[in-house]
Amino acid sequence: MAGTMWTCSALLMMLAVISKGGHPIGFQPEQMHLSFTGNPRSIMVTWVTTNKTDSIIEYSRFGSKLFGLKAIGSSTIFTDGGVEKRFMYIHRVLIKELDPGAQYVYHCGSTDGWSDMFFFSAMREGSDWSPQLAVFGDMGNENPQSLARLQKETQMGMYDAILHVGDFAYDMDEDNARIGDEFMRQIESIAAYVPYMTCPGNHENAYNFSNYRNRFSMPGNTEGLWYSWNIGPAHIISISTEVYYYTDYGLDLLLKQYEWLKKDLEEASLPENKKQTPWIITIGHRPMYCSNNDTDDCKSFNSRVRTGFNSSSGVMPGLEKLFFIYGVDIEFWAHEHSYERLWPIYDYKVLNGSREFPYVNPKGPVHIITGSAGCRERVDPFVPHARDWSAFRSSDYGYTRLKIQNGSHVYLEQVSDDQSGKVIDSMWLIKENHGVAAWV
Repeated sequence: MAGTMWTCSALLMMLAVISKGGHPIGFQPEQMHLSFTGNPRSIMVTWVTTNKTDSIIEYSRFGSKLFGLKAIGSSTIFTDGGVEKRFMYIHRVLIKELDPGAQYVYHCGSTDGWSDMFFFSAMREGSDWSPQLAVFGDMGNENPQSLARLQKETQMGMYDAILHVGDFAYDMDEDNARIGDEFMRQIESIAAYVPYMTCPGNHENAYNFSNYRNRFSMPGNTEGLWYSWNIGPAHIISISTEVYYYTDYGLDLLLKQYEWLKKDLEEASLPENKKQTPWIITIGHRPMYCSNNDTDDCKSFNSRVRTGFNSSSGVMPGLEKLFFIYGVDIEFWAHEHSYERLWPIYDYKVLNGSREFPYVNPKGPVHIITGSAGCRERVDPFVPHARDWSAFRSSDYGYTRLKIQNGSHVYLEQVSDDQSGKVIDSMWLIKENHGVAAWV
């Protein structure tokens, strides 16, 4: 009798699952990740299911009744461009009216299935605090050598945000987007705890960057191709360098980004904004300069990102002059699977603050290339002799830590995963003035 009852129950459960359109695992949330929204009192939570279900966050402040608060969002269908036309539901829920600096616990999903429990800290209010960030690019799901160290440090509370400067998974579209799924599961142990802020790289180009544009939820309305946000005393701008190379997708994207970027820099340079966020920091995948021993564009004197290029539609503007005019302080790049710190530079001219203190009141932006987090393509070697504008370089696997101490001091260090987390390079950038006035 008991066996008959169990069989009937199992059959009823199976029928319930079939009526909802699939195996129960299809309703289970996965690939959870956070992102800033541009509003310091809110945060976006994004995740994936393979079946349609509700989009709910249950959350609470530490010390309060567990899951006493609720936020409801929605989902969209993303269909990969591969031959299988695999599709998934991308869920997005905005948590609003957060208390600045407060810690929260949350899980996401629906009555069909819930995620593990995670935690995060809401952004602190104002600019009088010192954000700490990890910065890197070019991390794949195969050979992601820096991942374990980043996972541990993130869960220890070392970072307020992560900046992934292009090239994910290698590649998100591979195996009909299953590699993208695997990678997003891998970074969940980072991205479900701190905002994971991104920019597109060349490895995201398949199907017009569709995996990148659909999987991440960045501020603004450009599907994460370009956007900006503030954290503490810094205004951070994310751009797509790929509009200079994948022109088959339309030169209008390049021009739209350039006009948006010019307007954003103008607004960031207004006295009232500069007072609150004096630092301007950019992230973009392909660097303007590099000294690697390969054929990448950054070895060219007139790289596309730096100087632009001529096309049948006219002259496409580059970014170096624009960044210089508006006094961009630090420019982070990746693409080269190595680390390279440049002396302050503009148009191939070294513009150190002084011989003794090159990074104290420099007369040009500081470029950092940090693309050695780890991927299947391994690391990139350098030409034998460093250029006169190259201050330090390493082919160790690793990543960069950035601490925006205050409105005048920034600290940067490079971590070598090959050397068990040893800091192999560090610098203080000190500026009494920001904007174009800093170059005078």
